[in-house]
Amino acid sequence: MNYFVDRGSIVRKIWGKSDTILFIFAGASAEFALNKAVDWLYYTGVLPSDPLGRLFSTVKYARKIVFAPRDEAEEAIRTLKTIHASLEKSRGYAIPEWAYRDVLYMLIDYSISAFELLERKLSVPEKEEVYDVFFRVGDGMGLIHLPNDYNSWMISREEHLKRDLAFSEFSRDLFKQYRVHLGSVRFKILIEAQKLVVPALVVRLLKFKRIKWIKPAIPIYKATRKIGLSHVVKQILLPSDYKEEISKLDVV
Repeated sequence: MNYFVDRGSIVRKIWGKSDTILFIFAGASAEFALNKAVDWLYYTGVLPSDPLGRLFSTVKYARKIVFAPRDEAEEAIRTLKTIHASLEKSRGYAIPEWAYRDVLYMLIDYSISAFELLERKLSVPEKEEVYDVFFRVGDGMGLIHLPNDYNSWMISREEHLKRDLAFSEFSRDLFKQYRVHLGSVRFKILIEAQKLVVPALVVRLLKFKRIKWIKPAIPIYKATRKIGLSHVVKQILLPSDYKEEISKLDVV
């Protein structure tokens, strides 16, 4: 069968483990809050009422594309564009293309940083492979001005971060909602996880403390994976509403 992402691709390895996906989610949840187009996510009311569900659905949709046959993945990409077109029509004006690119860029960046945090450093060809997959997603959505290769993307990523991020009342409210939905202890763990994968600019804008309290625990957590106990750790740390969904993200 012809798949959108080859069976042996590093992208499947990245998106085939719930641990990695959770760190992708953590990074995206921080950067989403700072994006100057975050008001679009507030427009429907879904984000403030269920911020974890809304952001997690974005991650799950991306994962679905990664593991789907080519025709199903391309149909899912077209559907994604249709959904947003409907939202644009309802609000009366278009989502800026840079906002679409920002989301795509988040998935690329945090795919790499999350995997490198939990597994190993990626080679340049592997990073190029990650970029190629999400380039094809963006191209399928009709996005233009996408960089042609990984090196060009790194330059564009920096430009987008500097231009498109700012702390706002939406940022403040979204982090307030994270705390409400997670509880104080899990919220603190989320913050520490975010600090491990987000760019320095995001750390500065969110005024995170520089000390990374859970970084020393990462080798211990990686050891629990080797002896099959990581699921116990996740059962303790994760909100009960998402435990079953997250367990399904592991590809055996």
